[in-house]
Amino acid sequence: MSSLPPLLWLQAFESAARTLSFTAAGNELGVTQAAISQRIRLLEDRLGQKLFVRHARSLSLTPAGQAWLPSIHDAFSRISEGTSEVFGITSERPVTLRATPVIQQSWLAPRLVALHRQKPTILLRLVSAIWPDDFGPEGADIEIRYGRGEWSGLEMLPLGDEHLLPVCAPALARSLNVPADLAGHTLLHAVGFGVGWPGWLQAAGIAHLESECRSLTCDNQVMTLALASQGGGVALTHHRLLEQREDLVAPFDMSVPSDERFWLVRPSKRQVSDEAADVWAWLAASRELP
Repeated sequence: MSSLPPLLWLQAFESAARTLSFTAAGNELGVTQAAISQRIRLLEDRLGQKLFVRHARSLSLTPAGQAWLPSIHDAFSRISEGTSEVFGITSERPVTLRATPVIQQSWLAPRLVALHRQKPTILLRLVSAIWPDDFGPEGADIEIRYGRGEWSGLEMLPLGDEHLLPVCAPALARSLNVPADLAGHTLLHAVGFGVGWPGWLQAAGIAHLESECRSLTCDNQVMTLALASQGGGVALTHHRLLEQREDLVAPFDMSVPSDERFWLVRPSKRQVSDEAADVWAWLAASRELP
């Protein structure tokens, strides 16, 4: 190869390889999914090797793509660091914080209110994400992710052990004295979590009860909690997400542990601004605060 591929192609590869999503890469770089797909195809033609395996609903890296990604990532990091060293980091750039809507509402909001009162000059930009493909350090200084912490290239701090428990509106809770009282009620399911209603019912010794309950499935916890707060059923949620809610109560004391948890994460090889460092330190210090 006589020359390096165009920078736009390399950007497309780095972003798509990190997020494993052409759509997420397009969102990061401000172009369409089709544009990312075309740049990757041109790059693969230039290199003479495939970089991605295209599955029906997902992507994975080929061995060549996996071997090449660290070099590309380091190259962009060095460009960013060199730019900051020569031209400095502007204090006018907002600190971008990415998290799921439910963790923003239930855990993050009160902490950011307190942060703003103490450090009103820090500019913040909140970005919502729901699925793993929505995340990625490009464009985000700090993230709050949910999972087992199996991510590379990130500094990670756990927000604490996580337990899941049933919650519902106070009026409905008055009719639920023991887990068996769930029979005939609607169980609100949020997909994408390692522990769900089957695990909780089994731990409660009433696994058979699921067939006696109605079911409603949502693709995010914002909706299951909203339905539960309106008396639409019983949701299974994380104890951490009940901290600031008065419209939901836990009818039972029993909860089940999860090997997944919420994590405070940031890129491990990126120079950060003083403002981003302040926000990180604040959130790290407030992990276990009520």
